[in-house]
Amino acid sequence: MRFDSAYRVIVATAMALAAPQPAVAQVAPTSAERAAYSGVFAAAARGDVAEVERLVGAGERIDARDGHGRTPLHVATFLRRRDAMRALVRAGADPNGLDRDRYDIVTIAAVADDVATLATALDIVCSAANVTSPYDGTALIAAAHLGHDEVVRMLIRAGAPLDHVNNLGWTAVIESIVLGDGGARHQATLRALVDAGANVNIADRSGSTPLALARSRGYRAMVEMLTKAGAR
Repeated sequence: MRFDSAYRVIVATAMALAAPQPAVAQVAPTSAERAAYSGVFAAAARGDVAEVERLVGAGERIDARDGHGRTPLHVATFLRRRDAMRALVRAGADPNGLDRDRYDIVTIAAVADDVATLATALDIVCSAANVTSPYDGTALIAAAHLGHDEVVRMLIRAGAPLDHVNNLGWTAVIESIVLGDGGARHQATLRALVDAGANVNIADRSGSTPLALARSRGYRAMVEMLTKAGAR
């Protein structure tokens, strides 16, 4: 299963505003890959904590990589094996490790809108401030793009950088507008960012401010929100 449908929109929109970007996104293990896993990978995919602990104790590498550059921790996160996630980190797995496409477990959970797994990822000390993805973004930018408002609030509480600018020239505020639908969840996302103190006047590479972008799309509720927050 691919978590890349929304990121295709980034690529198409970016072509008008920035250099073309590769269509690279999060890739969860396929059923064929899961069936082929052995050792710690298989135990992580099943969520078998006892087997994870036994295998690591017997000397298996905790941060081995599969064919897509995923570690057992990435696999457990994709498959929502939260107890296995904890066991892997207790056994020495790097909670901030990136897969081949530079995604960490916080961003994996954020893009999936998986609040429970995100809470686990943060609890086992994967940082909300990590720069991830081929877009040099953050989990907060990805969640804002998708309108995952509860995830956005969790990431803000966890110290995610509010004004990080990715290599498309966009912040979380901008992505909540230009890659959203202007609906309730994207409005709630923008509200969370504004209330947290995100800078509402950082423009994109073309010089368009969040307010101008919201106006151009007819997103009246966002325009009102931004205006009240001092946007120009």
